[in-house]
Amino acid sequence: MPAPFIITIDTEGDNVWSRAQPLTTRNSVCFPKFQALAERYAFRPTWLVNWEMAHDAACVEFLRDVLKREVGEVGLHLHAWDTPPLEPLTEDDGRHHPYLIEYPEPLMHAKLERLMGYLEETFQRPLRSHRAGRWAFDGRLARWLREHGFTADCSVCPGVNWRTTKGDPNGAGGTDYRQAPHAPYFINENNILEPDESAAPDALLEVPMTIAVPQSRWSRALLEISSKRHHWLRPNRHNGVAMRQRVDETNRKHLMFMIHSSELMSGGSPTFPDEASIDSLNADLEALFAHAQARGCPGRTLGEFAAEWRAATPPMVVEK
Repeated sequence: MPAPFIITIDTEGDNVWSRAQPLTTRNSVCFPKFQALAERYAFRPTWLVNWEMAHDAACVEFLRDVLKREVGEVGLHLHAWDTPPLEPLTEDDGRHHPYLIEYPEPLMHAKLERLMGYLEETFQRPLRSHRAGRWAFDGRLARWLREHGFTADCSVCPGVNWRTTKGDPNGAGGTDYRQAPHAPYFINENNILEPDESAAPDALLEVPMTIAVPQSRWSRALLEISSKRHHWLRPNRHNGVAMRQRVDETNRKHLMFMIHSSELMSGGSPTFPDEASIDSLNADLEALFAHAQARGCPGRTLGEFAAEWRAATPPMVVEK
């Protein structure tokens, strides 16, 4: 059976990479066009929403319509440095963008509860899906998500080491995923890189990013220095063919596509700085979605995929 095609959008403010203040949310005007493209190919996006976008009127109106028509899902995506309660971790959290898992655990939980509560009240339904801000994930976060009813996470980036990417300049960096499985697995909260072979009924399913990692020893050594040689199912202006090649890999249990919402807008990110780059992006997206549909890949939200996996998959050892 062809691998389910899961579209995830980190739904956040404009050009967060620039650390600009105040942060704007103009990119929400681009959401309907992307959603319409996905629907044309029978795909159902999962919009993973952070604090500032949860307070953007256009974003909220758009997502309420998506939920009403049952053509997508809303999940949680938290940027710790601007999600209340705001208690500084560094001398300038807005500049350093500390990872959520670097904050004291009570404050980490308070931020999660604040955003989860606001989203659930706004959209009048429970959240089930999550991706960590800046991909920073650990067992404490996995446990919190499970205890609060989440069924799926999509933070794991197989083969990628974020340790050299700092949040708190005095911290240990991000999460090292070099040993993470590529296939979905129920999380072992004592070691998030290992499947839980005796998963409880409420275990959190990890649905990793689709990333092809070079297999030669020489290439793997370079990966410890930089992740730029990975082939993500994520547009970067130069990888339209490579993304379609991910769809053709027959060993995939799922296909996890991601994009930041700000990348849909001209000037909303460093990768797509002008209208010409957005035109190129839209052409790549159209070609990718058409290719996935032609290959018979069924569209699933993250929550739908987790429910189907849980119903069909007994506890198992997942190959890395």
